[in-house]
Amino acid sequence: MNARPRPGDLLIVDRAASVQFAGERALRLRVVSVCDRPTYDGWIWLTGYVLDRHDRATARREVFVQLAGLRHAASPPGSAVQAGRRAVATPVPTTGTGRRAAGPPSTAGRSGAAPLGSDRR
Repeated sequence: MNARPRPGDLLIVDRAASVQFAGERALRLRVVSVCDRPTYDGWIWLTGYVLDRHDRATARREVFVQLAGLRHAASPPGSAVQAGRRAVATPVPTTGTGRRAAGPPSTAGRSGAAPLGSDRR
């Protein structure tokens, strides 16, 4: 991986990223944050959640890994993470004329309504 990971990325962290994650110690990590503090060239601090094979978080970890050794992982088909990523169209309410319906009525100009930021109750 040449680009810096971003929050939300699902990564494979294994021996290619650091020897401490060799063999059965490899993990799938959902990135929460990427640290900007200076490190050795090509290395990066990541904070994220370790995911099991069903994409359930099992632990929160902070790892120090080689950027070049990271690779993106795919979510298992039908997993909660994959289902949550599907685009869902949200219908926009209309008035029947093709125009959007008006939002909630404004309180401006009503008697007894205090302007925003005032201390009047």
